[in-house]
Amino acid sequence: MATNVRSGSTQQRTLMTYISGTLKGAGQVMFQGSAWTGLLILAGIFWGCYGPDGESMPLVAWGALTGLIVSTATGYIFESKSDGDQGLWGFNGILVGCAVFTFLGNTVWAWVAMILGSALTVIARRGLNNVFAPFNTTSYTFPFIVISWFILLSARMMGQLPPVSESIASLPTSVSPEHFTYTFGDLIIYWLKGISQVFLVNSWVTGIFFIVALALCSRWAAAWAMIASAVSLAVAIIFNADHADIVNGLFGFSPVLTGIAIGCTFYKPSVKSFFYALAAVVFTVFVQAGLDVFLSPVGIATLTAPFCIATWIFMLPMYKLNSKS
Repeated sequence: MATNVRSGSTQQRTLMTYISGTLKGAGQVMFQGSAWTGLLILAGIFWGCYGPDGESMPLVAWGALTGLIVSTATGYIFESKSDGDQGLWGFNGILVGCAVFTFLGNTVWAWVAMILGSALTVIARRGLNNVFAPFNTTSYTFPFIVISWFILLSARMMGQLPPVSESIASLPTSVSPEHFTYTFGDLIIYWLKGISQVFLVNSWVTGIFFIVALALCSRWAAAWAMIASAVSLAVAIIFNADHADIVNGLFGFSPVLTGIAIGCTFYKPSVKSFFYALAAVVFTVFVQAGLDVFLSPVGIATLTAPFCIATWIFMLPMYKLNSKS
């Protein structure tokens, strides 16, 4: 009897550890290893996909949850337990789940591609981290980017992967010099959407969910998410960037990740690191615009590539700004 009790207790702890690691995977997209943060992020995703202020895209929410579960389970099979306890297997998988059903139609084979892609992010992360290790940095969300790009590109050649929401491949044109007037209320909504778009969700309420989720784990992370989204919005408006992208918060999500990474994750908050992170955030906006133009001829989204490129550039010098590493 005692053996059965111990066995049941061990299984319960194992299940709770798996659930905790899975939820942390959602939080780790924004560098937060907290199950509560991850749970609130998932709640924000579902609100944004079902709520009245979102775009009614329930598949994105279910894709996110499935990708998170699949990538975490794959990690338990192939990877070390310590990474799983920190949620480091799930953050690329959840983003693949978001991306696939943001841009592709709902078919059985789209689900198969998404599940396969989410699982492969675990393997890609290990390989890419090995590549970046000599440079004292990591792959960040690059496994998600590479795998999602190939799935989205293959949709142009595979009838079972309908690219219903992908951009039409075209050469970029110049932006109209027309200047728009924004009310304070508009700016608040676009600012919050810049945070929600980290998970490809177009909802200002979801942005509030994410800020609260970050604050539960790190007030610095919440502060940098808000600062980075505000700064990127200001830069986009000042330089008269594409109006539709401003309205939908599409200049904010990569700078938000850059701000959290440089501002308080890999460097301790200080006056020097603040201005260094601020420069990285501003630069990310230009990388975003540049990659939008670069990828227009193939009609795929930049995803979080601007964040990765800008963060690598600002991490590779390895300046001693009270570095945590």
